[in-house]
Amino acid sequence: MDLTSTILLLGVLFADTTSHLCFKAASLPPSQLDGFSHWLTLVASPFLWLGICLFLLDFFLWVGFLSRVPLGQGVMAGSITIVGVMVGGRVLFGERITFPRLSAVSLITVGVALVGWGQQ
Repeated sequence: MDLTSTILLLGVLFADTTSHLCFKAASLPPSQLDGFSHWLTLVASPFLWLGICLFLLDFFLWVGFLSRVPLGQGVMAGSITIVGVMVGGRVLFGERITFPRLSAVSLITVGVALVGWGQQ
């Protein structure tokens, strides 16, 4: 993978991970509202709109990245965002990292390393 592809991938990883974390933050309003009130609170959340903007940025970075690498290699490399989402969920929302989750993410990381940066 060349330097431009690596920079695009880093942008994808940042935008995708951060957008997921923003959507999670937007879905946790301070009060437990139901129905229409919940949706109004959600739409008013700056985290929702930041997440949407980051998803749009992610889309363009992703297309740019995939235009430079083989599809199989690109999709494998892009799947590493699961690590950032898991760590971000732990740090920001206190979510548990269980042994099965840690094992699965470790296997994904090894697979990404083998396929994403392996010889073509």
